[in-house]
Formats: sequence, structure tokens, C-alpha cells
Amino acid sequence: MTFIIAEIAQAHDGSLGLAHAYIDAVAKTGCNAIKFQTHIADAESSIHEPFRVKFSKQDTTRYEYWHRMEFTLDQWRGLKTHCDEVGLEFISSPFSNAAVDLLEKVGVKRYKVGSGEVNNFVLLEKISQTGKPIIISSGMSSFEELDKTVLFLRERKVDFSILQCTTSYPTAPKQYGLNVIKEFKERYKVPVGFSDHSASTEACIVATALGAEILEFHVVFDKEMFGPDAKSSLTLKETKQLVKAVTNINTALKNPIDKRDNSEFDTLKSIFEKSLAVNKNLHKGHIISFSDLETKKPKGFGILANEYEIIIGKKLTSSLNKFDFLNYSDFK
Repeated sequence: MTFIIAEIAQAHDGSLGLAHAYIDAVAKTGCNAIKFQTHIADAESSIHEPFRVKFSKQDTTRYEYWHRMEFTLDQWRGLKTHCDEVGLEFISSPFSNAAVDLLEKVGVKRYKVGSGEVNNFVLLEKISQTGKPIIISSGMSSFEELDKTVLFLRERKVDFSILQCTTSYPTAPKQYGLNVIKEFKERYKVPVGFSDHSASTEACIVATALGAEILEFHVVFDKEMFGPDAKSSLTLKETKQLVKAVTNINTALKNPIDKRDNSEFDTLKSIFEKSLAVNKNLHKGHIISFSDLETKKPKGFGILANEYEIIIGKKLTSSLNKFDFLNYSDFK
């Protein structure tokens, strides 16, 4: 089954209450996990870091923004406990070694590494030392860069998976990179998924059909909310729709149809398929041509429609009325 992660990131805008509200809301969508981001401003940033999107009217620098997104260890533990209570796996992406230390105290099961940290071997070394599985996003990385990261993780015998991701907010259809899912599977021979920022359900649905084993996407209560990712996110309603679609696709993929055997449709075929008939009054001795033919339901009351060529040029042994069924007994 596809593992579905609802990414909250900073949608809580530093509000602990809002973070807990997202946990309750996501738990009702059918997602498997909810993901936050663990920022420790002093450890990961500086006043020199520019905004990706200058959206904030209350934070002069991105460093200030990251600082405002911080929670204490006890608060993170409270979020993790809440997730346990509602049946969601708690995941949070660390952006510093200090954040890894904090998340180890919280008790995460696995780590998600964002696209901007794929080449941060210091952080990857720190996470590797925990011995826990890693999900890596590939949004800004070339195959050459990813090859180095994959080698780094394999040398440390880390269990990892990789997500096709495009670092563009929101992601346009021509940027989805759905072809990369197959390329990752063939190149790395590990579980492959899809991290989406398109603000629509279509990309994840297609990714599932193409074999994505993990889905990750941003979730917000409303796309007009404050924050850098709101317009690249799904609403809770869209998330429910996506989870249902993914569940149905997984069911379909687990139940391949054998087109060599259609016996289960015998009864329906007798209803839907047709028999040959004539489209006009025809006299005894008439030579049948294609222009004389019609087809009528049900199958079995006349010659099969796919056998019409056999009787072209044949002579009728009796007269037929318009729309009578045509049988082999009507010929010599």
C-alpha cells in the first residue's frame, strides 16, 4: 500500500494549538503520517539567510521566522503523543544536527530529509548514526548529486527511500517529472515515492498508478492562509479525496485483469452482443449483400455479427421480413 504523508511544515505559523488542530484534522483524512519541520534557528540559519518568498509582515529576516517556528522539547513530545493517540505516525524533518538530537528525544521512527539537505553530508551522517530509515527528497538534485548521496547512505548501510520532487511552488504540470519515478526505481533499486507541491490531486494520483510507494504533499485548512506554502497545498477535503483515490488505485493494481479469460462476462455478452438481421423485406432467392444487413440484440437469435462475411453472396431459401433475424437455416 502507498504510504501517505500529510506535510504541515510551517502551516501552524508557530502556534502550538494550530499544530495540534492539524493533527486532529489529518487523522480524519486516512493519511498514514503527518510531517512537521523541526527548526532551531541558531543551529541552522543566520541573519544573512534570504527569504525564498518574502511573505511575512512580522519577520524581518528568515532567521527570525525560523525562530518563531520553534517548539520546545516538551511541546514536540506533546505533538508526538497526540499523533500516537489518533493513529498517525509523527514525522519531522530536521534542518540541523541539533534538531536530530531533539527528535531522538521525541522518539521518531524515521527521518525525512528535505531537498535542500540532500548534499548536506554532515546532517546525513548525524541521521545515519541513529540507524533509522531515511526518506530523501530530490527536488534540486541532479543524478550526479543523488548518486553521491545514495553511495554515502549505502556505505553506512542506511535503509532509505527517495522521492521525485520538483522545488517549485506551486509546481506546474510540465514540472511534475513523473517519468523520474521509473528512472529512480531502475537506477537505485529502492522504494520510490513522489513529493508534490502542485496544489492539486492529479499528480499524486498518476504517481500512484506509476508505482509511487510514498506520497507527500502539503496540507492546509485553507489555501488563503498565511504562510509560504499555502497556495502549494491541498485542503483537508482534497486530501480525503486523494486518499480515497489512492486506496482505489492500490486495490486495482493488486487485482490485475486476465484478458485471456472472459468467462465471467458470458451472461452480459449474451445481452449486449447482437445477432444478424435484415434491414428490408427480402424475397426467396435473394442474394445477400452487406447493404441488406442490420444487427439486433440479443446474441443467439441469429448468426453472430462477427460472422457476417460468411453469408455475403449466399442465396435465401425463404423470404424474410424487415428486421427478421438471419440464421444459417435461411440459406442453402
